[in-house]
Amino acid sequence: MNSVHNAGIVVTGAGSGIGAALARRFAAEGARVVVNDVDAALAVAASCGAIAAPGDAADPAGVAALIAAARAALGEIDIYCANAGIVRGGGPETPDPDWDASWQVNVMAHVRAARLLLGPWLERGSGHLICTVSAAGLLAMPGTAPYSVTKHAALEFAEWMALTYAHRGLTVQAICPLGVRTGMLDGTDPAAELVLGDAVIAPEAVADAVLEGIADGRFLILPHPQVAGMYAGRAADTDRWLRGMNKIQRRIEDAAP
Repeated sequence: MNSVHNAGIVVTGAGSGIGAALARRFAAEGARVVVNDVDAALAVAASCGAIAAPGDAADPAGVAALIAAARAALGEIDIYCANAGIVRGGGPETPDPDWDASWQVNVMAHVRAARLLLGPWLERGSGHLICTVSAAGLLAMPGTAPYSVTKHAALEFAEWMALTYAHRGLTVQAICPLGVRTGMLDGTDPAAELVLGDAVIAPEAVADAVLEGIADGRFLILPHPQVAGMYAGRAADTDRWLRGMNKIQRRIEDAAP
């Protein structure tokens, strides 16, 4: 798919941040958009002439209701953007409910959507799944084991879908930004600001990168091109990369009040 004009698109987690920017950009490009979010779907949909479908896209019943509503509104879903995500801080001490919530939203929401989308897509020989992952899925994010771990899992699920179904017409892409000025990164977390520095971009820049990625079909959509070099460096010399990340961790601890 080189253009989203007239495509039927669902964007989850679209009440703010990257999801809202994607919904508005797709609508501006002439797509027919369904906006999903737990809280703010109505407001974003109204701002860009999209269709609101409020609900929890991680819950099994919620994702089933969303896809049914989207098919009723669009006829068929051409592109599904599994964008909803959450961050829970900490390491092994993080409570089980926070680990579970991270797993449900950051991974199982993608799996549950794919279960319902795959049959019709394979039958017609085309379909497009875009997963918002994060550079944390390629690298890691200090200070939050649940986020790093589940984003790695989300990336691998997207890779598995791509390698399994590419020859049957399925396109799968993973968006892996380094730092985006959203509710997750609002300038109040000193550790995140220390790690990301001036690499933070606006959600609209991610939407630009996604449109470019859809046009050229590449699996990894990297709004921060430098992430490709970081990913390659991690693979080429993992011990060196870990030493560098540990230095960042020590800086975070030194800067803590």
